[in-house]
Amino acid sequence: MVRRKILESTTLERLAKILGDTEYGLTGTQIGQYLGLCGLNDRNPSLTKWKRLYFSFEDYQYRHQCSNGILKFINTIVNPKYLSDKEKFENWQARINETLSYYGYELTDEGRFREVKAATTISEAQSRANQLLATLQSRNAHKEIFKYCKAELVDKNYFHAVFEASKGLLERIRVLSCVNTDGIPLVQYVFNHPVLVINDYETKQQKDEQKGFEAIMEGIVNMFRNPQAHQPKIEWPMTEQDALEILSLLSYCHRRLDNAKKLVE
Repeated sequence: MVRRKILESTTLERLAKILGDTEYGLTGTQIGQYLGLCGLNDRNPSLTKWKRLYFSFEDYQYRHQCSNGILKFINTIVNPKYLSDKEKFENWQARINETLSYYGYELTDEGRFREVKAATTISEAQSRANQLLATLQSRNAHKEIFKYCKAELVDKNYFHAVFEASKGLLERIRVLSCVNTDGIPLVQYVFNHPVLVINDYETKQQKDEQKGFEAIMEGIVNMFRNPQAHQPKIEWPMTEQDALEILSLLSYCHRRLDNAKKLVE
């Protein structure tokens, strides 16, 4: 049996708080059941849930000088085979992976631990735990997306990630066109005048495509750029799924701009 690394007390505390929190955590009955199942002592069953877990983890690690039983406990609970609540699984998985990434451990989508290169910075740990960021990277999203909203993605601030990425798209249009306006006037002038074209702009089909791209850009400005510039965050809820789909659209727009040509005026 491979002996897993000893976890620092602060790590044990964080894991205990993740598994014992109010919204997503285990019940008191479940804690007693799973601790016994995984061979951990339930030393203080009268304590609050997270402290009960913490002292059980601490006791196991002191006695065995490894973290095998603790990882087994986590693996037993955070397992998609037995956990029907997908949201709960993903919440636990992300927070556990952020915590254990410094030790080189990662909980996979199958609910099993594997060894990975240990994280060395907070940003690296957060990036690994951030499913939206990981999904965008796996989809090979355009580099300009990450240029303007990487910090917001790492912080899981979906509202401002979309806002900054939308601003970044308009900034790129300004740079490519050398037109120094903003919002709808910028989009209409650049693509209707046109200053930039996304194709050869010769046939009716190509001109219709150009017009359609302009309409997409106007929609992005009206839906995601302008409202967020004038409304407080609390009035504009942004889910992870919303952000993924919007940022994917922005990535597509950047790819079309990669081959855009500036017409000589």
